[in-house]
Order: sequence, then structure tokens, then C-alpha cells
Amino acid sequence: MLYVVSTPIGNLKDITLRALETLKSVDLIAAEDTRHTRVLLDAYGISKPLTSFFEHNEDRKTAPLVALMKEGKNIALVSDAGTPGLSDPGYPLIRRAQEEGIKMEVVPGVTAAIAALTTAALG
Repeated sequence: MLYVVSTPIGNLKDITLRALETLKSVDLIAAEDTRHTRVLLDAYGISKPLTSFFEHNEDRKTAPLVALMKEGKNIALVSDAGTPGLSDPGYPLIRRAQEEGIKMEVVPGVTAAIAALTTAALG
């Protein structure tokens, strides 16, 4: 299974409980920047294997990650901030997982757009 996990934009405390549960449960985390993701994981005591997955390696990393999922491994895809696949790397893996019939779940996070709209209304 592929979990597309949203991560905080800015404050590490903005992560959801569901995202933390997911990150604790997967076999591998594919991260835009493993150093950045390690800070998040360390803050919550999560020790999972990480692999890098970013713009310049996503083409060569997609097939091996898909193969792992077809073997039954659960993988979480995370970007440095926000939801993978929108403005961050991840689209090729998401598309390929869909093509291969791999089950996928999106784990949403806090929405920056709503916070911005609320802030604008208060000002």
C-alpha cells in the first residue's frame, strides 16, 4: 500500500495523529529530503527506514518502490512540507501505483489555505 502523507508546513506540532500513526506503521518512508524528514521523525520518536525521493531521482526510484509495494510492503510518501504530489515530488510514484493497482490512501494534514483565509478575515 502507498500512503500519501501530509506533513506540517512550518510548525512540527501541526502534524495530525493519523499521520503519526501511519508513519509509525509503514515499512519504509520515501522522503523528499531525508534530513528534513528525520527531524520530524525524531521529534516524535519514530524510527523507520528512509529513502530519498525527489525531483532528480524519482524516475529511477519509482519502479523499485512499486516492486516493494507489490511484495506487500507499506510505503509512506512525504514531502518537506504539505502534501506530496501537488507541488512536490511524488506524482510519478502515485500515478504508477494507480496503474499497477496498488491500494493507496491519502493522509491529509492541516490546510494552510484555511488558516490563511481565517487570518485574512481577522485582519
